Amino acid sequence: MSALITFERLAGMIGLMIAVIALAILRDRSNPKRITTALFWGLIAYCLLFDQVTVDLWGKVAAHRIIGAAVVLVAVIAGLGGVGRGEAAPIDGRASAARLGGWLFVPSLSIPVVVIICSVGLKGVSLGGILLFDSSQVTLGAFGVAAIVALALACWITKGTPVEALRESRRLIDAVGWAAILPMMLAILGGVFAAAKTGDSIKLLTLMVAPEHQRLLIVALYCTGMAVFTMIMGNAFAAFPVMTAGLALPILVKEMGANPAPLVAIGMYAGYCGTLVTPMAANFNMVPAALLELKDRYGVIRAQIPTAVAMFFVNIVLMYFLAFL
Repeated sequence: MSALITFERLAGMIGLMIAVIALAILRDRSNPKRITTALFWGLIAYCLLFDQVTVDLWGKVAAHRIIGAAVVLVAVIAGLGGVGRGEAAPIDGRASAARLGGWLFVPSLSIPVVVIICSVGLKGVSLGGILLFDSSQVTLGAFGVAAIVALALACWITKGTPVEALRESRRLIDAVGWAAILPMMLAILGGVFAAAKTGDSIKLLTLMVAPEHQRLLIVALYCTGMAVFTMIMGNAFAAFPVMTAGLALPILVKEMGANPAPLVAIGMYAGYCGTLVTPMAANFNMVPAALLELKDRYGVIRAQIPTAVAMFFVNIVLMYFLAFL
């Protein structure tokens, strides 16, 4: 059964917004890298807007190559420093913040509420024989609706307009830069690791350097792998299936009898230690520094390193004792 709200339609809306922002960047002569920056965001907009169109025109194999080439070009532009920023007019929001007070948090707090209402209360609801949400992607559809509701609430509370919201989106994208798309790119990387069966290779490498009876060493390797892969992929959730399927389940659980519940829970905490010290976790470490306009763009990471190191060793000890009770 067809659905009214699908991931493809939401992706198209986001792609259209990014395309408008790319055009605005192209016209901004205060940005010394406006052409490459506009190309960067234009390629992302193309991937979101015309993925299915490309498949229909060129076939699935050719379309995957075209989209893949666009993704590679995006990475090359960012890697070579091609993403710049213009000189946006400074905004002093302190007066508005003082006037609105706690109402400023209403749009953000509405998002989880709307997601729960839509994903639980409206799941399976149909209108005229058409499902409201795609049954395979209810949560994603609900999140898209929640974002639209939050935007409407923000405009109502601040007396702003959608055009002003789009202008502010452009300003934030300018401030954050390429780091804004890291979560999406890292999700792709996680899929590549899974398809390449990286977990099997990790198991073989572990058995080469650590005898199976060395419980402490294998526990330490699992925690280290979670932290390192999280540093590479920017997200412990992306590192989790690779390390757990390759090391934790076949060796620690099946062969050594570890309790899976505390094992994987503590393993996730070990991964979070990697999150604290990597710029790849852009939404945690780089975006706040950009939004707060910190002089040291890595200041958040530097402040978190002592905590990350201490908690990493604590996690190894906890896993060694608690997972084998």
